[in-house]
Parts: sequence; structure tokens; C-alpha cells
Amino acid sequence: MCDTAVSQRKCLIYIVKSSFNSFFLLYTDAAGNYDVMNNVVIPTPGAPDPRAQNSLRQSWEMNYQEAAIYLQEGENNDKFFTHPRNANALSAYLFAHNHLFYVMELLTAVLLMLLSLSEAPAVPFLRLDVYVHASLELLALAMVAFELCMKLRWLGFHTFIRHKRTMVKACVLFIQFIEAIVVLVRQTSHLRVTRALRPIFLVDCRYCGAVRRNLRQIFQSLPPFIDILLLLLFFMVIFAILGFCLFSANTADPYFSTLENSIVSLFVLLTTANFPDVMMPAYSKNRWSCIFFIVYLSIELYFIMNLLLAVVFDTFNGVEKMKFKSLLLHKRSAIEHAFQLLVTRQVRPDGVCLKQFDGLMRFYRPRMTARDRFLTFKALNHSGATMLSLQDFYKFYEVIGLKWKARRIGEHWFDDLPRTAFLILKGLIFVTLIRFALVTEFYSLMIYLVVAINGIWILVETNMLNGKIILSNGTVGHVLQLCFYGVEVLLKITGLGPLTYFSSGWNLFDFSVTVFAFLGLIALAFDMEPFYFIVVLRPFQLLRLFKIKQRYRNVLDTMFELFPRMASLGLTLIIFYYSFAIVGMEFFADVVYPNCCNTSTVAESYRQINVTIGNQTVLKEGYYYLNNFNNILSSFVTLFELTVVNNWYITMEGVTSQTTHWSRLYFMTFYIVTMVVMTIIVAFILDAFVFRMNYSRKNREPLDDPEEVSQTEALQTLDMYKHTLGVTNLSSLQDMCVALERSGHSSLVFLGRRSRTKSDLSMKMYEEEIQVGYKQGYYRIVN
Repeated sequence: MCDTAVSQRKCLIYIVKSSFNSFFLLYTDAAGNYDVMNNVVIPTPGAPDPRAQNSLRQSWEMNYQEAAIYLQEGENNDKFFTHPRNANALSAYLFAHNHLFYVMELLTAVLLMLLSLSEAPAVPFLRLDVYVHASLELLALAMVAFELCMKLRWLGFHTFIRHKRTMVKACVLFIQFIEAIVVLVRQTSHLRVTRALRPIFLVDCRYCGAVRRNLRQIFQSLPPFIDILLLLLFFMVIFAILGFCLFSANTADPYFSTLENSIVSLFVLLTTANFPDVMMPAYSKNRWSCIFFIVYLSIELYFIMNLLLAVVFDTFNGVEKMKFKSLLLHKRSAIEHAFQLLVTRQVRPDGVCLKQFDGLMRFYRPRMTARDRFLTFKALNHSGATMLSLQDFYKFYEVIGLKWKARRIGEHWFDDLPRTAFLILKGLIFVTLIRFALVTEFYSLMIYLVVAINGIWILVETNMLNGKIILSNGTVGHVLQLCFYGVEVLLKITGLGPLTYFSSGWNLFDFSVTVFAFLGLIALAFDMEPFYFIVVLRPFQLLRLFKIKQRYRNVLDTMFELFPRMASLGLTLIIFYYSFAIVGMEFFADVVYPNCCNTSTVAESYRQINVTIGNQTVLKEGYYYLNNFNNILSSFVTLFELTVVNNWYITMEGVTSQTTHWSRLYFMTFYIVTMVVMTIIVAFILDAFVFRMNYSRKNREPLDDPEEVSQTEALQTLDMYKHTLGVTNLSSLQDMCVALERSGHSSLVFLGRRSRTKSDLSMKMYEEEIQVGYKQGYYRIVN
């Protein structure tokens, strides 16, 4: 029934006309005096008691709500000791777990971080008066305090103080609240390094859960990283002592004049930013001195640094696997808690019927339609029994994300169009021929050949333009190519149908690039200079060539699957940037400027002098004074340049010459921190790609396993919903029954889709290991 396809998960459900298909339904009507089981009406003896029925209904509603909360805790990886235990805690929990609260939490954290644009040292065009930004800060901090109060009411005092992240957030809030009041009273800013802790408020947001996981993995990978880092620093110190002893006698060598300079020079050499400059003074005196630098780089850069990556990759791989098992265990435990609540009051507590499942979904997914709830129930019902067993219910998180859509019944995509359009399109015999041609290998090879020729054409044409975008003879070829691509798009849309065509990511990409290329052509033809940038999108057509080879497709698929996680890793890096930028602004703002470092070895990079060339006087300018910490934006640019490490020591030495030697600790610490994050990012990419390659070799796509549901069953389900929900909210079920009646076919197919996740791949990769663990009881816990 479920298919782990490369780009999506699918579930198929067939609704088939039949009058005698056994199916379980359990419900109570408005009077509460009958049940239906296997299409048989069973009267309930005795007159109904309205108060008892109302109490029973309220009790079930509470069970549904609590079961939904357990499932949400399993999905969000919330610990079960934070589960609400009373009515007050429940109201606070519900308030703190809605999207409006999440948005308020996110906007408050973003506002606090954006205040650094207006606080001293501020971006010139965003500067605000002290009382304005201090008042905004107090307002944002008050909102954070309100959020913590709601969590305190929900968790209770003892659970609240046990939650480490919440306590850290509360302490930072207290410190920053006092500082903001002091700034507002004094009407001037003071040294506020604690502003670097503001990202804690962002990290604690619900929408930044991926960032929290990244930070957790970074800290979990630190022990082996620190071990190898200490080994690296040990060899660095040994070589620094040796270099000082060998080269300090050379007065022309500033890199080893003191032991401090030796350590700093070798630290910079580790990044290769000062190589071979650091070697040349010693090399000019003695050619054999190059052996010192060759051995140092061979050990430190090519051995220990790669060993560092290998150790971090191995640790990261183990952490990823343990995290997956932990999340899987937590979700199964949440499902077990919810299952027990859904079967507690049943006569036969061996499964969950449709009515109980529907009640659960009304709290878990309030916006889900009745039809989708019914289809989700059927998708879970692998065993074909009358109720969902616990084994069926274990698939809850895999099925709940499916988006259901009726598959086209007719042979052609235009069968459901109005009769006139249907007859016109049906009369076009070439539509069928187009569909046949689109799947042939000759068509694909022809398209790839045209794309390759287009790529060569673009290279030749661009080389002939000499940096100018002009209308030339090459534009004729451009028009012909665009006409070819346009005809291809129209043929595909006609042959496959708009819905099928645009459901493919590659087709959507081709369509977008073709449309933008036409817009670029219009911009050239009408000399619309502001839109010339669209022309550069033409080379993106060449990406279609990567579909030829399977390995290229795997690389691109991996890249697209990694994009959400890479975005979270990028945000994690930005958080580190923010903290270091705040510290840099507090200590190094307005430190560097033109002609500032005349006593430093890097003075030439900051010098501005007038030079006469012929009859003209030009300004010879060193641009490194632009790498400063005068505001948050300049700080981010400077930190990015430090991350790239090319000539980063010039910025470090310029700041050091204007402050103290201890300033080097800031830059070295930043390099080590970014090295940790970048190593984690590289390890993540390696792990994801290797994982996908192993998955592709190990697994083959399974066939669909459809299920059949009778039309009588669908009508009885509609009748049940009428008794439970009334006549409202049933349009989706009614449409399903009407479509089944009008189709004239024996079945109606529904296709469920959702994006595939790393968890789906892990379930396949570790399937045997997980099953063994289940049998041996390794993955069962009690909360």
C-alpha cells in the first residue's frame, strides 16, 4: 500500500462498488441507542440517560484531546514529563502550542536580534535614539517574560526548573532586563557583551527546532573534536618552540622573533593564509629550512586536520543513528500512550475503530476534512481487520502527512473537462502520439543534444559580446532555441496534461527557465535595461544535462533533500556570527581606519597615499580598513572573510596593532568555532550522500499494495459522520460518493503523497536492525 518512491511517498486507496464487503463501524446516533458493526444494527437496551450520555461524551472528548497531545509530543520530541496534568496546565499548554504563539515567539526573538542594527555602534541609516531602542527592547523582553509565564503555568514550578534550556533562557532574560532598564535610565549605552546571548531566544522558538538539533549535535561531537584539537595544538607548540630556536637569530624574519610570534605564525600557517610568505625569510638564508615547513604542514594540515574530519564524521554518523533510534522510540511510546486512551472504554480493547480515530483527528488535525480522515484510517488499516491494531497504529506518523487526491479515472487528462473541450481534444489524434513520443528514448536524446548545442552557443555568443549585452546575429539563434523550448513545453503540457506536467520538479524547472528566457528576449528587443539580468538565466537550461547520468541525478536529488537541513545549518552559523559580531563591536568598533597601522607588519594593507603617475595623481589605497566592526553589517562581512581564511591574519594583525596582543584570542577562537561548524557541515554532507548511495544499492522500490473499500461502506461512513458532525463539514465525503456514482467505473483511486524525509530512508536502511530490536525489547520504554 505504501511506496517509498525517490521523490515522494504514495498510498493508494480504491473505493470499489460492492454490497457485501465486511467492514467495521461503531457509532452512536443522536439518541445514543444503537451501534453498527459489520453492517448490522445492534440495538442498545434501556432508555438513554442524557446526563450519562453527556458525561460519557465529555469523557471521550478528553481522551481524544489527551491522545492528540501525546501524539504531538511524539512528533515534536517533547519529553513526557512536560505532559499537562490538570485543567490549568492544559489551558496553558494549548495556548503555548498554537501557531499564533509560535509566530509571536519568533517575531519577539527576531526583534531583539534586529535591535543591534540601531544600537550603538549602529548602522548609520538605522540609528535610533537610546530611549526608542531601549523601550523596544523592554517591550520584547516583556513578551519573552509572558511566554515563560505561560510555560511555568503549563509545566509547574518543579518541572520548569528541571528544564535546562528554559532556565538558561530565564537567566538571560533577567540579566538583559536589568541592562535595558539601566540603559533607559542613563540614556546611554554601556559595554553590553551579554547582547551576544540574544540568539538564545531565537533558538528556543518552536520554528527553530532544527537549529536546536544542530547545536545539540555540535556539542555531542565536541569531545572527540577537542581530543584531536589538543593533539593539533600540541604539535603546533612543539614546532613553534623548534622554529623559534632555529629562526629567531635571523633579524630579517619577523615571524619567529618571539615565541608568541612563532605560535601565531604557525597557527596562521595552519590555514595556509600566510604561506609561503612565512617561509621565505628563513628559506633565503638556508634552503634546507623548507623541510621544517613541509613537515609541519604535512603533519598538521594534511594528516591531523583530515583525521579531525574522519573522527567528527564517525562521531556524527553515530550521533545521527542514535538520534534516529531515540526519536523512533519516543514516537512509538507516544503512539502507545495514545492507543491506550483510545481503547480504554471499549468493550473489546483490541483496536481503534473509525469513530475513535475520527475523534482523535479532530484534535490532532482540526483542519483535515472528513474524507481525508477516513482515507487516513484506511491507509493505516494494513491488516484489513475491523479495527486498527497497535501494529497498524505504529504507522501513524508515516501516513498522517499524506495529501489525498483522487486519481483521474478516464484514459486522458481532459476526460473531466466540459463536453465541448473534451470533444475537441479527443478529436486531436496527435495528442496520443505526443504522449507516446514523450516516453521514447529518441526524444530524450534529441532534447539533450539541443541543450548541449545551446550551451556551446551561449559560450561562443558570450565570448563575442565582450562584456556588453547587445542585439547581434546571435539573437536569431537565441530566438530559434527559445521557440524550440517553447514548443517542447506546449507539447508536454498537451500530451501529459497540466496537472501531471507541473507535478514534476524538472518540468517546473524547465517551464520557469523557458518563461524567464522569453522575458529576457523581450528585455533585449525593447532595450529594457533594468531587466537585462534575466538574460543570465539562459545557461540554467544546461542543468537538464545532469538528468542523463544516474550519479548526477543522485547528487542533485541529495542536494534538494539536504536543502532544508543545510538552511538550518546556515542559520546555526549565522547565530555564531551574531554572537561574535556583538563581541567584536563592543571591543573593536572604530579601531581600524585608513593609515591606522603604521607600526604593524600589515601597514601596507591599510595605507592610503597619493602617487603621481605621469601627469596624474592617483590615490593608492589599501582596502583592509573596510574590514571592521563599526556596525553589525560590517561585522558580518568581516567575519565571513575570516571564515574564508584567505589573508585573514591581515585583519587580525591590524586590530591587534591598535589594541592589545590579547585581541588575537578573539580571532583564533572564531576560527576554531567556525572550523567546528564547517566540519560538522562537511560531515553532514558526506553522511547524507553516502547514506543515499547505500540506500539506492540496498533497496528497490516496492510495488503498490492497493486496498478495496465498498461503495456501501463509503455511504455508511457518510451516514456515521452525519450523526456525529451533523450536516456540516461533510462536503468532501459527499463529493467522494458523488464522484464514485458518476464515474460509471468499478473503482475510484485516491493517491496520497508527501515529501520523503531522512527518517523514511533510515527506516528502510535500518529495517532489519530495528525489527531485531523490537523482538528483543530493546526499543520499549515506559514513560
